[in-house]
Amino acid sequence: MRTKAREVAFQVVFASRFNEEENGLIRALYKRENLSKDDAAYADRVLEIVDSHAGEFLEIIDNKSVAFPESRLFAADKSILLVALAEIMYMDDIPAAVSVSEAANIASKYSSPKSASFVSGILSEVIKGV
Repeated sequence: MRTKAREVAFQVVFASRFNEEENGLIRALYKRENLSKDDAAYADRVLEIVDSHAGEFLEIIDNKSVAFPESRLFAADKSILLVALAEIMYMDDIPAAVSVSEAANIASKYSSPKSASFVSGILSEVIKGV
């Protein structure tokens, strides 16, 4: 399952908001979570997409988040949205509904009590426009 790999990708994106040195962190998280080669390849793919398209994704988040500008979002919520947007926008082999569900689950685990519905709402608005 990719659930662990998604969580690790989220953790790397989140940590990168505070620290530029990712490579050691990435390998340490992959090892700690005992990711398979396939899951590590998936996480690498997500991280590459997030890195390449972060500006685009942040603009989408800003446009879809009516209540808060992107700059005021919790770093965890923003990181979760970046991972999910990478899947929705650039990974055709993953159904959008799976990306939304997984993002909501990660938000429930790592962010505020209202974050799961907030993240789901933003991503649902994105899917409508795709």
